[in-house]
Amino acid sequence: MIGKLSASARYLLGRGPAGRNLHTFPDDTFVVSYPKSGNTWARFLVASLLHNQAPMTFLRADELIPSVDFRPNKYFKSLPRPRVIKSHYPFDQNYKRVIYIVRDPKDVAVSQYHYQIKRKVLQDQHPIDEWVTRFVAGETCPYGSWGENVGSWLAARSGNPGFLLIRYEDMIRQTDAELIKIASFLGMTPSAQQIEYAVSQSTADRMRKLEQEEAGQWDSTKDTRKDMFFVRNAKIGEGRVALSAASISRIDSAWGPLMRWLGYETDSEVQPTKVPPTKELNFLETILEQQAR
Repeated sequence: MIGKLSASARYLLGRGPAGRNLHTFPDDTFVVSYPKSGNTWARFLVASLLHNQAPMTFLRADELIPSVDFRPNKYFKSLPRPRVIKSHYPFDQNYKRVIYIVRDPKDVAVSQYHYQIKRKVLQDQHPIDEWVTRFVAGETCPYGSWGENVGSWLAARSGNPGFLLIRYEDMIRQTDAELIKIASFLGMTPSAQQIEYAVSQSTADRMRKLEQEEAGQWDSTKDTRKDMFFVRNAKIGEGRVALSAASISRIDSAWGPLMRWLGYETDSEVQPTKVPPTKELNFLETILEQQAR
């Protein structure tokens, strides 16, 4: 109760996070993703491309491309336009220009699982199958389930010129090419040297080194375990190795059509489970069926 009153007081005083109450402008660009889908890496790349006067760090990236959930409206109003802003929210009609980062939900589940252990939300050796059951149900994250979050954006904005879909897996395989797409969306024509610099500033090894230096100050890592990294393997396909057949089946069953449309492998023999439908996913399935005809 006291915590809620304190949060309300901070908001009324203009000190609380902007969140859904962010005052937006038409020229804002939002870097959006479901948590642990590559948003931090994408933000490092974009910040290094836009602001290359000094080496990029987690704290600097937070200042240049702030999160709606960590900064107040007052801070956002002080930023020069056009602004680039980070968010994890499902579809928001006020976000007119969006770079949406998507990742295979099996890998997202494993990455979130380890992050919750790092945050001390879960204990070591917590059953990952139990975690996946809750993950699919949307009970592990304040931004809905993976399917609700991804589906809401694709259903509302797929094909819109103000919407750029980027797959985490493509960023891993061809970082330069994906960053050029992002730069073009931002109205930039960077040189090869600018792209090379941004990529060099955003390697997993460099980010892990920076994390060790800034862990006690960065919002996403302070007060978390220091024996685990926020920036972990940065690999593709970890879910298929780390998860049981039952957990893989549960994820594929819940979001198979959406995953296949995005180019992610599923078990074709998996039968759909009784996952509560959402209007976003129902709408998206209709769109996918129409596009397949």
